[in-house]
Amino acid sequence: MIAMVVLFLMATGAVMVFSAGANVGYEFDLRRFYEFPGLRQIMFFPLAVVVLFAASMPDYRIWSFRSRWYTWPIPWLLVIACVLVVVAHKFGPELNGARRWLRIPLGPASVSFQPSEFAKWIVLFFLAGVCVRIGPDIRRYWTRFLPLCGVIGLTCGLVVIEDFGTAVFIGLMSFLMLAVAGVKWWHVLTLLPAGLVGFVVALLQEPHRMKRVEAFLHPEGLGQTVVYQANQSLVAIGSGGVWGKGIGQGTCKYGHLPEDTTDFIFAIVGEELGLIGTLGVIALFILFIFLGLAVVMRCRDRFGRLLAAGIVVAIGIQAALNIGVVTVVLPTKGIPLPFVSSGGTSMLLSAAAVGVLLNIAAQSPPGDLLVSD
Repeated sequence: MIAMVVLFLMATGAVMVFSAGANVGYEFDLRRFYEFPGLRQIMFFPLAVVVLFAASMPDYRIWSFRSRWYTWPIPWLLVIACVLVVVAHKFGPELNGARRWLRIPLGPASVSFQPSEFAKWIVLFFLAGVCVRIGPDIRRYWTRFLPLCGVIGLTCGLVVIEDFGTAVFIGLMSFLMLAVAGVKWWHVLTLLPAGLVGFVVALLQEPHRMKRVEAFLHPEGLGQTVVYQANQSLVAIGSGGVWGKGIGQGTCKYGHLPEDTTDFIFAIVGEELGLIGTLGVIALFILFIFLGLAVVMRCRDRFGRLLAAGIVVAIGIQAALNIGVVTVVLPTKGIPLPFVSSGGTSMLLSAAAVGVLLNIAAQSPPGDLLVSD
């Protein structure tokens, strides 16, 4: 059932990105297939399905902590992820004023890879393995809790240079996992001052970040400059009404709504599929969270429970943040809608994570038929 929910979300994303990618100035040329977001998403959809089921085959315990830490692949993958984040910052192409991607040349085309997305998922697997290995000793402040926070802080510090939203997301997800693992709340509270200072410094590092916060708090004072994207998002959602204009019939995608195939794809769903379409997408994410939590409750292995909880929480929070941004409940920030937004790195890595969740479900005792894959 979890697999079916994710397949529905990915199929919805492929259709909506193809529709949002339409432009009056485009002339589709199959020789430049990879340059068109809609065609690219159609290519990634079946690839993500393959990744989903391939990742569900190995026993999830291969990702657990080993007796000898250097034989555990996760720390090495975390190091590689951090190195790639630095390489992207130094040598990656600049897109939308940021260097978050690496270009991998493949013949006439080049594939983009976003290291911060990779780092996000590796941190989750790292925390699940370490927290289970440490066990109750995670309540030791100086010898267990702070070193873990040091790893989290280092990763967030490298990511925040170019990707503020993902860095905040990694920090939020990490502390939620630590809370689930049994960390004392007062331990987390002691880090709030340092966290707030880091948050403010990261905001001040780039002027556009402060402008986005100011636009969210006082939209009437900035005219049509910083708040333009948020306003156009509301226009797109509102113009769709209850039933929507129909797939392919939306007009906001024709240069009116920036990032319509990526961070603001939910607004295109609202315009073309209406309230019914947006509620349908939200219902699919709620169903995914419900089924994922059922897997967490059924799993008898502590590593499996913590890893499954982390995967479900990560996807659920990311979806909530994206929808909150698109509906202007939260300040504008580049966080994609899982499985729906255009972007190969996010879709493939999220599909791989859900594949691991499916394996955890398969390894759990039978009981609830709803969570079978």
